[in-house]
Amino acid sequence: MDIVYIDTNEALALSCDTIRLSKVICIDTEFHRETTYYPELALIQISDGENTCCIDPFGITDFTPFLALLNNPNVTKVLHASQQDLEIFNQLFNTLPSPMFDTQIAAGLLGYGDQIGYAALIKKELDIDIDKSLSRTDWMQRPLSREQLLYAASDVYYLAKAYPKMIAQLDALNRLEWLQGDFSALCLPAKYKIDTQSIWKKVKGNQKLHGQKLAILQGVAAWREEMAQQRNRPRRRIISDDALIDIARLKPDNVNKIRQLRSLNRKLLSQEDAEQLFQRMNNALRLSQEFWPRHVKRHKLSMREDALLDALTALLKLKADEHHITPLNLASRKQLEALLQGEADIPLMQGWRYVHAGQALEEFLSGKRFLQVGSGELHSLKEDK
Repeated sequence: MDIVYIDTNEALALSCDTIRLSKVICIDTEFHRETTYYPELALIQISDGENTCCIDPFGITDFTPFLALLNNPNVTKVLHASQQDLEIFNQLFNTLPSPMFDTQIAAGLLGYGDQIGYAALIKKELDIDIDKSLSRTDWMQRPLSREQLLYAASDVYYLAKAYPKMIAQLDALNRLEWLQGDFSALCLPAKYKIDTQSIWKKVKGNQKLHGQKLAILQGVAAWREEMAQQRNRPRRRIISDDALIDIARLKPDNVNKIRQLRSLNRKLLSQEDAEQLFQRMNNALRLSQEFWPRHVKRHKLSMREDALLDALTALLKLKADEHHITPLNLASRKQLEALLQGEADIPLMQGWRYVHAGQALEEFLSGKRFLQVGSGELHSLKEDK
């Protein structure tokens, strides 16, 4: 494999000009995120199967040629498990590639499981064993060794070889169109925008709080998210989940009591930070009850409802088997429970999943479809009109 190492604006422009007429390019990134809120881009790999490049972002000041590739409507951008790569492009370049193709999602429709890894995909499609021994390498260090560059470049070089095989199989199954909705959803900027007013839902222990205490948690969790973004530090380096829960639960009546919480690391939280948290807490205490956040109301399933959930799971498995894919490619049991409790805004009830499975479950719940045992197997039958 020949690799072009790019670390100047001129080299980037030349390589992008060479590859721009390709109908398909494969893209991957290496990044570091252990000590920052936003991922730190360390390397970009691109390949069209003939030309393979490793772009060192540390030496580039003008990414215009690369962005032109990302936005070229005549070039399909192929990625594997793309969400983190797309997050980086959205955050650093304020753009998302279009059109794009995610081989991990596509592999699900070929019966390879719901989240197949890159090495397993290449083994299945090309019968090549990928060496993953450098998966934990420090991509921020410089210079990068030849071994590291070969390792990074292989992630796009072999993907370019596997992609046509996957397309041929999907086309034979008439499933290419199924994927467009999933890919379009990945390229919506709103998907990568953090709603600071809803981030409390990710705080461990939030389920134990209700009413005004939940309003306080919403306020202080939003503050933490804003500070993490401004300072580009992980949330835990601002204040822990336990400390946020304690503030909401105990409602300290002065700033010093916040700083004295046993769950709080005073080395991380300054006096000014404590004052701001205290202010957010007081703002929440003044909120009218109508503005308090609430947990999604879900009751504990009765024995009969749990049996119905089992029946939905069985029907989902039948539809998955019909298409030779895994049930998780369609929906999780948690999503089925949400459906049973009246929530329709789940992937199963949209796009290809609805056409090929969700509609059948909808018919079952309305009594228009039933399950029947025949020849020792379970079958799904639609009621005759």
